[in-house]
Amino acid sequence: MRPKISIIGAGFVGSTAAHWIASKELGDVVLVDIIEGVPQGKGLDLLQAGPIEGFDVKIVGTNDYSATAGSDIIVVTSGAPRKPGMSREDLIRVNADITRDCISKAAPLSPDAVIIMVNNPLDTMTYLAKQVSGFPKSRVLGQAGVLDTARYRTFIAMEAGVSVEDIQAILMGGHGDEMVPLPRFTTISGIPVTEFISKERLDAIVDRTRKGGGEIVNLLKTGSAYYAPSAATVQMVEAILRDKKRVLPCSCYLEGEYGLNDIYFGVPCVLGAGGVERVLELPLNDEEMALVKKSAEAVSSSIAALKAM
Repeated sequence: MRPKISIIGAGFVGSTAAHWIASKELGDVVLVDIIEGVPQGKGLDLLQAGPIEGFDVKIVGTNDYSATAGSDIIVVTSGAPRKPGMSREDLIRVNADITRDCISKAAPLSPDAVIIMVNNPLDTMTYLAKQVSGFPKSRVLGQAGVLDTARYRTFIAMEAGVSVEDIQAILMGGHGDEMVPLPRFTTISGIPVTEFISKERLDAIVDRTRKGGGEIVNLLKTGSAYYAPSAATVQMVEAILRDKKRVLPCSCYLEGEYGLNDIYFGVPCVLGAGGVERVLELPLNDEEMALVKKSAEAVSSSIAALKAM
C-alpha cells in the first residue's frame, strides 16, 4: 500500500503541498476543507494532471474526516491570517479553535500518524496539537525553520552569485522576528559564508529573512506566500516517509535541550520514519545563546496566552 498523506486546509499552501506530493509520488493524498466543493474541485483538477505529468497517485478532496483514516502523515494548514487591528491574542484564539477542531477529528482516526503543523502562531499551534492529540513529542512537529532557511539560502546565493544547491545553513528559534540566525554554521560548499559576504551584508540578509513573509505579503497585496511554505512542508513529509534521516530545522518539543522546557521551538533535528528522531544541540556561543533565550521568551509568552484561554 502507498503511504497516505492527509492535508487539512485546501487553501494555497495546502493545495500546493498536495501538488508537490503528487508530483514526487510520495503517496496518496486526502485534501480536507470545510468549504463544500473546494477540496473536491482542487483534488479532481490535480488528479487530472497525472496523465500529463506522469504521476500516478490517488487524490481525494473531501469535507469528511473519515477519508483521512489510517494516514501516515497529517499536515495542518488550516488557519486564519492576522488581519489589521487583530491582536496576537486574537489570532491565537481564532487559530486555536481551528487547530483544536482539526486535530480532535483527525488524530483519533490515524493514531500512528506524524502531525506536521503549518498554521500560525506556529510554535503555539504545534504545542496545542500535541496536547489535543496526545501523541508523543516525536510525532508532532511544526514547519517554519525549513522555510526560513530556504529564504536565507536564497538571499545568500543571490548576494554571493553562487548556486543555492551549494549553500548549507541552519536557523533556530521562532518564525519571523524571533528567528535566530547562525552565520557561524553557514557554509558554501564547506567554505565559511564570511569568505564570500561581509558581516554588514550578512546582517542585512538575516534581516530580510526575518521579514521574508511580510515582504511577499506586501508585494502580493492580497494573500501570502505559498510556493516555498508548501515545498518546505513537503521536504519534511518526504524525509519522514522515506526515512531519510534529514537534518532539518523544525519546531520540536524540548525537555531540557538548550536549557528550555515545555516549549515548541525551532531547532535542528533528525527527521526519519519515527518523526523527530533526535534533537541536535549545537555548541552555541554566548551571543547566539542570548538570541535563543530572547526568542524562547516570545514563544513562551504566546504559549502562556494559549494556556490562559
